[in-house]
Amino acid sequence: MEMVKLHNNLTSERNKLQMSYMNLSEEREQLQMSFSNLSEEQDQLQKRFEDITNERNELEKRLLALRSYGWIYFSSSLYYISSSKKSWQQSRADCLQKGADLVIINSHEEQEFIQTFKKLIWIGLTDMESEGKWKWVDGTPLTTSYWDRNEPNGVPDRDEDCAEIKKYDSEQSWNDESCGLERFWICEKLLFQ
Repeated sequence: MEMVKLHNNLTSERNKLQMSYMNLSEEREQLQMSFSNLSEEQDQLQKRFEDITNERNELEKRLLALRSYGWIYFSSSLYYISSSKKSWQQSRADCLQKGADLVIINSHEEQEFIQTFKKLIWIGLTDMESEGKWKWVDGTPLTTSYWDRNEPNGVPDRDEDCAEIKKYDSEQSWNDESCGLERFWICEKLLFQ
């Protein structure tokens, strides 16, 4: 009777051990699968990191090259500040030739940045299409503005259809002016479009 009991206990223990062994084997396979998946994910992340690093290096090279041609970086855009004066249309043509356009002022910070150049500067704002309806060169309507007091005033017989930054010591510095007058200008090229 003792032998049978001992045999049953040993059999039960053996079954438990086999079950534990099977569970551990299954768990080991799952861990190996997880390890394999994590290794693959690590390889993909490493590749992505290398791609992003190469892309960053390429952008830095391009930025350095553009800086050597007089471009200045500010807040995700590059700006070219002219050293000569042209009409608004000629200024815009120059910007387009450079793969840019006249500056579009999208923020208070950008307005302050543009004012640091302390010149009479054409910006990419006009009401040529429809008097009094000011639009940016990309076709978007003017929403936030920095017009000087009593501007835009559209002096009769002057066709003041183009916007300039006239003052650099005041936040309200925009003025409407005749597009044929010669001013400095600023081109803007977005880095990420």
